[in-house]
Order: sequence, then structure tokens, then C-alpha cells
Amino acid sequence: MLFIILFLNSALAQDKGDVNLKEKIYNENKAKVLNFSMKDFDRLFFEFLDKKAMPDLILTKEEFYKFTIQIAAFSDRLESLYPDQKEMAEASKKKWFVETYEDYLLSKQSQK
Repeated sequence: MLFIILFLNSALAQDKGDVNLKEKIYNENKAKVLNFSMKDFDRLFFEFLDKKAMPDLILTKEEFYKFTIQIAAFSDRLESLYPDQKEMAEASKKKWFVETYEDYLLSKQSQK
């Protein structure tokens, strides 16, 4: 419940279409991501960082959000494995959920 409130608060500042896309991606990938090993997560995370750093590659909105939302969803797994790290996992999840495609595009412009 707390996550939903935090998500909705941050979502108010975002485009409704982006919020719907993020929710769709989260719901489609949550079960898969909850079964990720650390190796699976590391592969996903570093693939995202590598692609984000490529100056000539621009991810589509769906590709960008698929990476960020899967990274956010992995925080659910960390929270279940390490209950004493609940606050950190929730903060990480929120951080990745509020990433915006528009900010990503702006960062791509500054790479050039």
C-alpha cells in the first residue's frame, strides 16, 4: 500500500501515458524479475548502463522503461531476501520508477 501511495505521488508529475506504460511493464515483468538471480540482475543492469552510455543509440520509450521498471521490480526481491534493508529497497524502487524518458533524452543530447 505504501508503494502505491509513493508511486501515485511521483506519477502525478509524469505524463499519464508514461504512468500507464510503466504499470503495464511492471505487471508484465514482476513475476519474472522476482525470480532473477543476482547474475540475471547484474546482466540487466549493466546492459542498461552500456546502452545508455552509447552516444549513437537511443532507446525507445518502451525499451527505456522496460529496463528501469525491471530494475525497480528487483527491489521487491531484495526486500524479501533482506527484510532489514526494506527502507533502502523501497527508496531504490521509487528512484527507478520516477526515471523519465524525457530526462533520458535530455541526457543523450548532452552526450553529443
